[in-house]
Amino acid sequence: MMTPTRYIVLVLTLLISLHYILTITHEEYGKATSVSRLTDYIQGPQPPYKEGVPEQYYKPSVSLPPPERKANATFVMLVRNTDGPGIMNSMKQIEDRFNRKFQYPYVFLNDKPFTENFKKYISQLTDAPVEFGLISPEHWKQPEWIDEQKATAAREDMMRQNVIYGGSVSYRNMCRFNSGFFYKQELLQKYRYYWRVEPDVKYFCDIDYDPFLLMQDQNKVYGFTLSLYEYEATILTLWPSVKEFLNKNPDLLPADNALSFISDDGGVTYNRCHFWSNFEIGDMDFWRSEAYTKFFDYLDSKGGFYYERWGDAPVHSIGAALFANKSQIHFFNDIGYRHEPFQHCPQGDLHKNGKCWCDPGSNFDYEWYSCLHRYDKLF
Repeated sequence: MMTPTRYIVLVLTLLISLHYILTITHEEYGKATSVSRLTDYIQGPQPPYKEGVPEQYYKPSVSLPPPERKANATFVMLVRNTDGPGIMNSMKQIEDRFNRKFQYPYVFLNDKPFTENFKKYISQLTDAPVEFGLISPEHWKQPEWIDEQKATAAREDMMRQNVIYGGSVSYRNMCRFNSGFFYKQELLQKYRYYWRVEPDVKYFCDIDYDPFLLMQDQNKVYGFTLSLYEYEATILTLWPSVKEFLNKNPDLLPADNALSFISDDGGVTYNRCHFWSNFEIGDMDFWRSEAYTKFFDYLDSKGGFYYERWGDAPVHSIGAALFANKSQIHFFNDIGYRHEPFQHCPQGDLHKNGKCWCDPGSNFDYEWYSCLHRYDKLF
């Protein structure tokens, strides 16, 4: 015998089943009884834009065919969770100007775990694979063998001299990591080539060819867009340390290197020229080589990343100039790029063909603080 409660349950079940069937078979009924429509009814009239743009006005995105050939390469972005807006700005430009066509993956690195929100919004910007890695403390933190009293005194002295980032330990951690540890990260072991991207940079031009394949096919190991002089106060003992290493390892230098880019007197002194490493496209196997590994380990043992403020730009640049053939270092003249406060803006037909939006008159290439003329003289 049916109780009143069972009658109620039976009626509710039939009503729900009928509603489900009508929702599937009658589109207008489904729209009219959707949760969002019922919510709108309860809340009252809504502004017209809440309805969104009807689908009839949209033009579907055209899926581009994958390239026939790709290099074993990835973008590398060392960022914090708070860098989200800045790195999304840079990444969106990379996608629009280049990677929408070429679909290279991204690797994001951080010394703290990435938040779920950060990963969600980053992944929405691309159809390419995206991976997020956590840097181990031994690759990031100041080593325990560093004399903290000496390091603190050096930071305080640089702050008195108003040296940029002079008082920052985290900046020194970053410089040391980029100099000798980024290419050792687990997520990067499967890749050979990398393109470094930083927050809030600008890419001015369409890049309609594959820079990674150019590097691979022409046996390049390092590519740059900007070169300039380093702050002398940050590298007082860097070159003496480099010379000590070279005196102990003369067999590591190739005959046709780029020493004259970084020294005007055959290696007696350092002219402070370096490639600005916030943009670099490079071969990680070069950094993983015996020559550069010995070189970095020797410099690291000197403590100059913390007792001074050695940057990854001069360390990478000196390493590339010494241990690569000069023909293996490439100037990406057609890639328009800005990292405050300097920019490279392609000239002439390169500007036109790349649909560049930078002002050709605002170009750092041959300003007094640029080192591009020294690179030109190599050839």
